[in-house]
Amino acid sequence: MNPERAYDDCVRITREQARNFSYGIRLLPTPKRNALSAVYAFARRIDDIGDGDLAREVKLKGLENARADLRALESGATDTDDPVLIALADAAQRFDLPLDAFDELIDGCRADVLGVRYPTFASLEQYCRYVAGSVGRLSLAVFGSPDRGRDAVVADDLGVALQLTNILRDVVEDLDNGRVYLPADELARFGCTLDRDDDGAFVDDPDDLVALLEFQAVRAQEWYERGLSLLDSLDRRSRACCAAMAGIYHRLLTRMALRPDRVLRGRTSLPDWEKVLVAGVALAGGTP
Repeated sequence: MNPERAYDDCVRITREQARNFSYGIRLLPTPKRNALSAVYAFARRIDDIGDGDLAREVKLKGLENARADLRALESGATDTDDPVLIALADAAQRFDLPLDAFDELIDGCRADVLGVRYPTFASLEQYCRYVAGSVGRLSLAVFGSPDRGRDAVVADDLGVALQLTNILRDVVEDLDNGRVYLPADELARFGCTLDRDDDGAFVDDPDDLVALLEFQAVRAQEWYERGLSLLDSLDRRSRACCAAMAGIYHRLLTRMALRPDRVLRGRTSLPDWEKVLVAGVALAGGTP
């Protein structure tokens, strides 16, 4: 399979499975759109291994297989008809992708499989850098930057902001899957356990829960304020892509911050028309 056909598959995967990010990726010129689609297609593959219904041992083996694919790709020894790997190999060569960032993503998904919990925000921040900051740094390689070493730090921060938004959005869904990401010391500080009764209702005082979620939202906003400075380093189309992707999540965070009680009733989302609006504003040069 030639790289162009492989990229077509990655673009399709991204549009079907990474809906929020696809609004921004479409704003890139074709070479960058293809490369970033390859990055997201492989990242999605890793995520799917960690989030699937397979046994823990099978998931862990799958993650190590993905790591082995990376090593083969780095060595140039890949002989495969896998379109995602073909496209990723081509993108890595064209844009000098930091493929070791995928190792961090694998390590973060491995923590998910093992059910790791986080005693402090410092430990949660490290997890966020693994699962989202890593993708931020890979994206920066595609976008291009006058000072990649400096801007990689900011891209990492923006990834943390997006992941903190995910964690807030998915509190109930994660609990249903036996996962708790909110730091244990902060749960204790706000007098919350996130335990639920037989009917699925939270046993914690509602005011304490809302205060906890408001605190999480304020901190996520602080990470956006740092991470969004990345936009100043990007060319027009790359800036539009990044602003659209971050803008959708930033707007989602704002919605949850205004009504944190809704977070406890299920997943908050934006309608498609609003995502299109955010992308349009980004393309026009607006900020999230």
